[in-house]
Amino acid sequence: MKRMPVLFLGHGSPMNITQENAFTAALSSFGRSLQKPDAVLMVSAHWMARSTMLTAQERPPQIYDFYGFPEELYRVNYTPRASLELSGKTSALLGGAPLSSDWGIDHGAWSVLMRLFPDADVPVTQLSLDMTKGLDYHYETGRKLAALRDENILVIG
Repeated sequence: MKRMPVLFLGHGSPMNITQENAFTAALSSFGRSLQKPDAVLMVSAHWMARSTMLTAQERPPQIYDFYGFPEELYRVNYTPRASLELSGKTSALLGGAPLSSDWGIDHGAWSVLMRLFPDADVPVTQLSLDMTKGLDYHYETGRKLAALRDENILVIG
């Protein structure tokens, strides 16, 4: 098994959720080219908190954290199961980062994941960004997460 890559993917306009265009086609094509991961650790800039936290629900709720867009965007359903094992493992790697049931999978995550893994068959755990910490802290967090790549975990920011 190859070491999983780390991806940094922006979602662009929320309209990409329902549109078929060069951007969404490229995401879909890229998803088909990836080795299928056992799980995804998604770091979304849409979940900023006062600590580093991890989702910890069996089926994290889908969050529609955008406003004023056409109704069709709010009807898109993408609800992968979570990996509670990955939540626990990641928490341990980060020195006991708390688990949270107050968040889910926000559109910064699911709008990209639905193109990469359209069947929602890859478990997803989401990691918050700690808005009280600086660059060095987040760099060190990323360094600690690198070990997951050898366990067939795809890390996406």
